[in-house]
Amino acid sequence: MTACAIETTAEDDDREGKQGGSGGRPTGFTTTANGAYAARLAGVGDALYVERWTLDGPEPYAVPLPLDQPEEPHTQLLPLADGRVLVCRRVDGRRNSFSLLYPTGPDTGELRLGSVEAPGSEALVLLPPSPDGICAYAMCVGPGSTTLWLVAGGAFGPEQVAEVEGRCSGGVWLDRTGRMLALDRRLGDGPVKAVAVDLERGGEVTPLLQITEESDDRLLLADPDSGLLLIRSDAPSPGHDRLGWGVLGSLLPVRFPDCLRLDDAAVTPFAVQPGQVLMPEGCAVALRIDAAAGSWVGTWRPSSRRMDQLAVPQGWLAGAGLWTPGGVLRLPYAAPGTPCGLAALEPPPEPGPAPEPVTVPEEPRVCRPVPLQQAPLADGRPADQGLSGGSGPGRP
Repeated sequence: MTACAIETTAEDDDREGKQGGSGGRPTGFTTTANGAYAARLAGVGDALYVERWTLDGPEPYAVPLPLDQPEEPHTQLLPLADGRVLVCRRVDGRRNSFSLLYPTGPDTGELRLGSVEAPGSEALVLLPPSPDGICAYAMCVGPGSTTLWLVAGGAFGPEQVAEVEGRCSGGVWLDRTGRMLALDRRLGDGPVKAVAVDLERGGEVTPLLQITEESDDRLLLADPDSGLLLIRSDAPSPGHDRLGWGVLGSLLPVRFPDCLRLDDAAVTPFAVQPGQVLMPEGCAVALRIDAAAGSWVGTWRPSSRRMDQLAVPQGWLAGAGLWTPGGVLRLPYAAPGTPCGLAALEPPPEPGPAPEPVTVPEEPRVCRPVPLQQAPLADGRPADQGLSGGSGPGRP
């Protein structure tokens, strides 16, 4: 199962809120990389508490993890693969304390891990759950650099593992081991570019995405099995972000399908179907659609020329969900009478023959894709026309 979540800094939240949203985590509902557990803040008003969901059994169920004091609305949560929940609390406006919560009979156990200082204007956010399910990382964004911290899974409490030049946002894992992390980085007043950070080599940074020199190019989701990348960029129309897709390690240009554009709604990908080895064009992608009438789900594959829109269960935790390898989309929801529910949606079948596999490296490698204007297209047209989508077989 694959479910991804992406944090953004306040700077990028402001920008993207004006341009149709980002890959953010608006509900505070976070799922482990293997889809076994999830966590959220539950309760009403000021009486908030941590709630852990178990998703890999015959029926989903929730376990409340309250403490003597209620949680603050800005408390950040991250479930681990062993069922514990990492809690990050902001203390005194500058210190971030970390604890692990777990059920102990009728009570809640708490293991304090330590704290990280984030003074002044610096903001600290938890990164999406690590693929190994054991470690947890946080990102502290300062005025000129970003530090990465291992806050759970280490030997001696929180420890700094890397420092990256520039202000970073996002956070997408590129492999199954928790070594390669993609971040969206801004240097000074320049554009945002996705880079890869090697956590086993002291935070070595490698350029990952550059469609044009001036464009803002962000990585929203990545599937290590197939190499599929979901991208948001203003390269096709400067000043206006669009959703596109590419393949890690491929020399093909990024594509921006017209079917992912809605005039009256924002479209944000939040989950990719796993297990599609060497078949990025056949991966199903779940998208959150936000409009004046509310939020619902769209499903799409790179091989398709359409996006199917599906009704969601009442109380859907908007922006949360996960795919099974067999192509069933599971959406968590909480409604009167069903405080912990998981709805299964099966998208309409894909018409026509199955797409031909795209060759990608056996182990996804970090590389710098060829800039769009230099990458050849399959039908021989000038590369700059690839911005509008193209009509080659299997490539919307």
